[in-house]
Amino acid sequence: MTASRSRRERPAKPALTREGIVAAAVEIMRAGGLGKVTMRRLAEALDTGPASLYVYVRNTAELHAAVLDELLGTVEPPAATGDWRTRLERVLTSYTLVLFEHPGLAQAALMSRPSGRNYLNLLENLLALLDEGGVPPERAAWGVDLLLQRATAVATEHSEGAQDISGLAEELHNASERTHPRIAALATELLSGDPRTRLSWGFQVLINGILHTHRSDT
Repeated sequence: MTASRSRRERPAKPALTREGIVAAAVEIMRAGGLGKVTMRRLAEALDTGPASLYVYVRNTAELHAAVLDELLGTVEPPAATGDWRTRLERVLTSYTLVLFEHPGLAQAALMSRPSGRNYLNLLENLLALLDEGGVPPERAAWGVDLLLQRATAVATEHSEGAQDISGLAEELHNASERTHPRIAALATELLSGDPRTRLSWGFQVLINGILHTHRSDT
């Protein structure tokens, strides 16, 4: 019989770091979704106790925010040349798709404002494109928030587990012309268009509004 190795003979576990913790959390999320990323599950994956993790992240919400920021590093950077509107929309669409591809991530972005290096890079890129388009700085500061809110809301609406809209479609098409004449007339249009086309249109509406709507406090 082979004797089991003593603790001294076992290879030492790698030292915990915030970067390593976040990387492990991302792997758990990729395998089972953000809902599986808990402090206990993460501690098991890292062969440590949950208490050890709290030195690096205060709670699950902060951990989820760190995972979100890590994934924001995959958002497409702005193209070097081309129309600023098109480049801005491409970055926003890339951001939306990152959230869409990872169930739970969009909900996390809605619940708590992202923070971290990659989020700051995204914000800086969006502000630079708005500046290139001649948007006054004070409008850009508020406008970028609207653009990201729109992208996050769309990703949440169409992410896995989002509510089926077949019931809503049936209600719209059955609306009475007597009591709801406008809904009855526009029942098909209200739900028309593929998500990508509607996303693009929504971004352009917001960009136009940001360009032409003054802030009342300035």
